[in-house]
Amino acid sequence: MAQETESKNFYGRTLNLAAGVGYYKYVSYPVKAASVNYEFQIHKNLTAAPFIAVYAYESTYYWGNAYYPASIYKYSETVVPMGIKISYYFDDLVRAGTKWDFYSAGSLGFVYRRTVWEPAYNGKNQIDPGMGPLYLDLHIGAEYHINKFTGVVLDLSTGVSSVALAIHLP
Repeated sequence: MAQETESKNFYGRTLNLAAGVGYYKYVSYPVKAASVNYEFQIHKNLTAAPFIAVYAYESTYYWGNAYYPASIYKYSETVVPMGIKISYYFDDLVRAGTKWDFYSAGSLGFVYRRTVWEPAYNGKNQIDPGMGPLYLDLHIGAEYHINKFTGVVLDLSTGVSSVALAIHLP
């Protein structure tokens, strides 16, 4: 029992592979996303996880002026946030059993964006230029441990919510 309690407060050495949906800035519908992070233990209930994610979508834009007739144009955007996710685990506070982990987290990083417009489009080709490359996201989540080496994570966030497979490395 002592060994089980001691290992309960260890959350590092975990690879999280996630797929999910979310809303990105001005997009009014859910977009598909995938991400990966690797958690390192930095304190008893605290981890840091470098992450990279990707989501892409296609949308339409209505545009025209005196020289070009108004029309609906398509564009696609690929968004790649990367940075660090800091998680605090509340297992001691909520007296979670050994099968469960509960956490809150914050992600901070940068975003690479690539937008591609239809060739016939002649308008401004930068949508939302004022938001900048900074990436911020807040999370709450839980992991259910299937066994010693794997778990399933539900991560709800202000950006992209996901379901992940957690792989706990020895």
